[in-house]
Amino acid sequence: MNKIWVSLVGAAALVLAAGTATAETFRVGMEGAYPPFNNTDSTGKIVGFEVDLVNELCKRTGMTCEVMQQDWDGMIPALMNKRYDGIMDGMSITAERLKQIAFSVPYTDTPAWFVGAKDGLLKNAKSLADVKAALKGKTIGVQRSTTHQNFVEAEFKDTEIKLYDTVDELNFDLVNGRIDAGLNDSVSWSSFLNSDAGKGFTHFGPTMTGKDNPLFGQGVGIGLRQEDKELKAKLDKAIDSMKADGSLGKLAVQWFGYDPLAPGN
Repeated sequence: MNKIWVSLVGAAALVLAAGTATAETFRVGMEGAYPPFNNTDSTGKIVGFEVDLVNELCKRTGMTCEVMQQDWDGMIPALMNKRYDGIMDGMSITAERLKQIAFSVPYTDTPAWFVGAKDGLLKNAKSLADVKAALKGKTIGVQRSTTHQNFVEAEFKDTEIKLYDTVDELNFDLVNGRIDAGLNDSVSWSSFLNSDAGKGFTHFGPTMTGKDNPLFGQGVGIGLRQEDKELKAKLDKAIDSMKADGSLGKLAVQWFGYDPLAPGN
């Protein structure tokens, strides 16, 4: 996902973009193309679960938030170059990423789903073995530089893997029959499946999280520079307070339809 840097708060934010986090301002990078975590509306404004979440976190920490649009592929390099102070883009906490950056405590943990046509190759697939057998010699699509890419590259040796910069591009090719199935986050898939374009599709096979395979990580957190320990502590405290008072769960239900962190999910 390579997009030109655009600050949603105007040119002034671009001037601020080359510093470190301060007590007053927390600048967060989002793709603006990963609904319902974050998406760009018709006015060019980024909206979604993570926008509402970061605004509440800033209220609780006394910071001012600036949401900045950034391409997925450039997320971690831009954080390291101090263009912004945190990443909120449905980013899973993985051992590989923890070698480069730190993370807040998780604020959600949504599973991965395989999706294909309702009457397609996966219609009888229930287990991972079923999915692998059905897709042998076929094509599966995933967003590049994600836990989903890592998983299919490790597990689907007999399947062609097609990489996409955005989930919209993946969904478009799925609808138009250019790939046989896709692997993505269940919440993002739900937005597609509930749309007109997704009516002929559904999810098949297992529901997978980091509990099933470590490649999927330890939940979704805010990506931070390792040296920003005070900022991490401040955000961790705010996230934990939202969990404790139920406001994080309510926000998840508003955007996802359920709370992934609720007991039993």
